[in-house]
Amino acid sequence: MFSIGDFARFGRVSVRMLRHYDEIGLLTPMQVDPSTGYRFYAAGQLARLNRIVALKDLGFTLQQVADLLDGRLTADQLRGMLQLRRAQLANQVAADTVRLAGVEARLRRIESEGQMPENEIVVKTVPALVLAELTDIAPENGDAVLGPIIGRLYERLGKLIPEAGLTIAGPSLVYYEVIDEGLRVHVAHQVAGTPIAGTLDLLELPAGEAATLVHRGLLCDLPPACDAVGRWADENGYTATDPIREFYLVSSEDPASDQWVVEIQLPVQRQAV
Repeated sequence: MFSIGDFARFGRVSVRMLRHYDEIGLLTPMQVDPSTGYRFYAAGQLARLNRIVALKDLGFTLQQVADLLDGRLTADQLRGMLQLRRAQLANQVAADTVRLAGVEARLRRIESEGQMPENEIVVKTVPALVLAELTDIAPENGDAVLGPIIGRLYERLGKLIPEAGLTIAGPSLVYYEVIDEGLRVHVAHQVAGTPIAGTLDLLELPAGEAATLVHRGLLCDLPPACDAVGRWADENGYTATDPIREFYLVSSEDPASDQWVVEIQLPVQRQAV
């Protein structure tokens, strides 16, 4: 038999936690001294304690842990609970992975402040474009928020374009507007044709001058490149006339791929002297 202190050390939990488990009937001592109230545990109870800790770490409540250990759930109920928890943990891991990539990108963005990109920034005349686009509002910036929104909009747009009798005629693009609610995210495809009435409304971007840079590599390194284009334009006597645009010349199924090729276009005009 183990004293409560020794049992806590073997199980790597606190004495306070063992007392709580006793109070709620989740793990009762094998013996309690009637005169002192001291609790004593058998070595075999370590197995139940280990299961309690493992199930708690999976995110189950103590009531759910009790139901699981004491067989008050059917096999189907247990399987359903475990499958649901597995899905929740997988989603959490995926979200944390995206959030970590965003933090790393922000660090690189800070580290690159004041540095010019390796590729040349040039001002060129960009043609007028006819676009089919969809928009949504993101309450905040960051890959963890923007990525899923962009993905959903593109998936929907990819279905609507052929349904409207249109064909894709060039690279897709993304741009953002700052509004009171956060960011209005625009995703668009260059299209050709006349839409079927009542389907998609088309948008025309006029021709004009733009400061441009071709970014090759990771998507998470795109924001610093956009910053560099804006800084270059300001330092060279240009004023932005529209939001910066990201044209996806080469895409990948993998957001973490380093094979992306994106042309950054910042519509500009010469600053008045």
